[in-house]
Amino acid sequence: MTIVTRHVHDLADMLLGRAAPRLIVAVAGAPGSGKSTFAAELARRLGARGKRSVVVPMDGFHLDNALLEARSLLARKGAPDTFDAQGFVRLIRAIKAQEDVVAPSFDRMRDLSVAGAIAVPAQAPFVIVEGNYLMFDQAPWADLAGLWDVSVRLDVPLPELRARLIQRWLSQNLSRAAATRRAESNDIPNAQHVIAKALPCDFTFDGQQARV
Repeated sequence: MTIVTRHVHDLADMLLGRAAPRLIVAVAGAPGSGKSTFAAELARRLGARGKRSVVVPMDGFHLDNALLEARSLLARKGAPDTFDAQGFVRLIRAIKAQEDVVAPSFDRMRDLSVAGAIAVPAQAPFVIVEGNYLMFDQAPWADLAGLWDVSVRLDVPLPELRARLIQRWLSQNLSRAAATRRAESNDIPNAQHVIAKALPCDFTFDGQQARV
């Protein structure tokens, strides 16, 4: 039985009911809230209804580790100032203008961005963007709020986020102690920052999984 986020079906129906040449959907939330899973499942459901969509992850705009190290930011990777925020805003504006664009992706296992990995054709009717800072009340991230056609927040309680973030590092073969240390020293502070400066979204879902 497939595990899906139970809100995706209703959201897909709502999007399909809107008449527009392109809709840009922002899926925001703290690290570990399930944004990638939600975005992928939404794209799958739209595709099953005959509508093409493209998922664009904000994580493709992580600054390279060498640059972060030079700026003494490597230990805080994932914080707002460890991304090419201005470049990301420019990309979303180009997508909004229905230009043909190419976006980077992020390879979590190698911990690096991959340039030129995602084609976003002008004719794609749905673009699903997922990331921590899509609805975030801090410049220049706040400039994004007016570019989304639909904004969604996945709101997961901090204890659940902590468990998921530790599990993320465990899945990369870190010891329990090392995984907990990585999550508590960086990921969880980033999550708290996202929550503290969250802008209101059109929809807020609980980010929990259900079997259907």
